[in-house]
Amino acid sequence: MARTLASSRLNVARLARAIRRGELVAVPTETVYGLAANALNPAACRAIFRAKGRPLTDPLIVHIRTMRELRSIAVVPAEAAALARVFWPGPLTLVLPRKPAVPDIVAAGGPTVAVRMPAHPVMRRLLRAAGTPLAAPSANPFGRLSPTTAAHVEAGLGDRIPWILDGGPCGVGVESTIVDLSNPERPCILRPGGISAAAISRALGRRVPIFHGAARASSAQKAPGMLKQHYSPRTPLLLHRKLTASRVRSGAADEAFLFFSKPSAAIAASHPHVFWLSERGSPAAAARRLFAVLHKLDAQGFATIHAELAPANDAGAAINDRLRRAAAKG
Repeated sequence: MARTLASSRLNVARLARAIRRGELVAVPTETVYGLAANALNPAACRAIFRAKGRPLTDPLIVHIRTMRELRSIAVVPAEAAALARVFWPGPLTLVLPRKPAVPDIVAAGGPTVAVRMPAHPVMRRLLRAAGTPLAAPSANPFGRLSPTTAAHVEAGLGDRIPWILDGGPCGVGVESTIVDLSNPERPCILRPGGISAAAISRALGRRVPIFHGAARASSAQKAPGMLKQHYSPRTPLLLHRKLTASRVRSGAADEAFLFFSKPSAAIAASHPHVFWLSERGSPAAAARRLFAVLHKLDAQGFATIHAELAPANDAGAAINDRLRRAAAKG
C-alpha cells in the first residue's frame, strides 16, 4: 500500500531521492494530483503506464521548473515563449517539437512533447529537489475520475504505487489547458482547462480555436485528455442542458442530481439527493469542486447521476469538456 506523507521539506527531499531511484510518487499540482517519475528515465515512465493501466498511445505531460529545462527538451518558438511569459507557472500545457532528450515512451513515439511549468509550491519544491523534469499524468486509474485530494489518489492507486505526497486539495480542480504549437502558425487548443481560450487568444493576438473532436485510442495521440471517453465515474452519468424541477421531482430514490449552481430551496427539497458545484454559479468554484463532488457521488452507490452542464461559454468550456467525456460511452 502507498504511504502518504505530509509535504514537509524533509519529506519532499526524501521523495526526490525516490524519484531519482526510479520510483513513482503521487504529487499535488494546482490542477489535479499527478503520478510523477523522472521524465528522462524510460523505465520509470513505463512504470507510470503500468500503474495507471494507461495505453502507450497516450503521451505524458512533462513538468519543468525553469525555461532552461524547457529548452533542453523542446524547440521553443516565439509563440510558446509569449504564452510562457503570461501564464507560467500555471495550468497551461504547450505541445512543442521535442528534442532527443525526451524518451519515445513519454511522447507516444511522436515528434512532439507536452510540457508545462506548474505553480503549486510543493510540486515546484519537488522539481527543484529532484533536479530533473517530471512526467506526471493524473494519479488515477486510466480513464477514471481525476484526483484532487490525496485521499482520491489512495482510493484509486493506493495498492499500485509506493508514495503519495499530500499537499491538500487542488486549487484549480481541472486539468491544464493544452495548446498545440507544433505548427506555431496554426495554434490550437487541444483541451480546455484552467486558462480560457479567450485568455490564450489575447496573449497571442489572434483567435485560437478549440479542437472539439476525439482521438482514437488505437493510434498515438498528440496530447492527453483527447479520447471520447475519459474522466469517468463508475456510476452512469447522464447530462442535461438544464435540470428542471419536474425532472428532479420525478427522480427515483437511487438517482442523484448535480446542478451547476445552487438551485432554489423548493428544488433542493423536492428530492433527497440534490447537489451542486457552486453556490453562486462561479465557473472557477464549480471547476474546483467538480471531481471532488463526482468522487463523492460515485462512492454512494447511486444507479444514475444526472448532471447539469455549465453555461455554454468560454468560462464553462473546461467543465463541459470533462462532463461530456465522463458521460460518453466507449
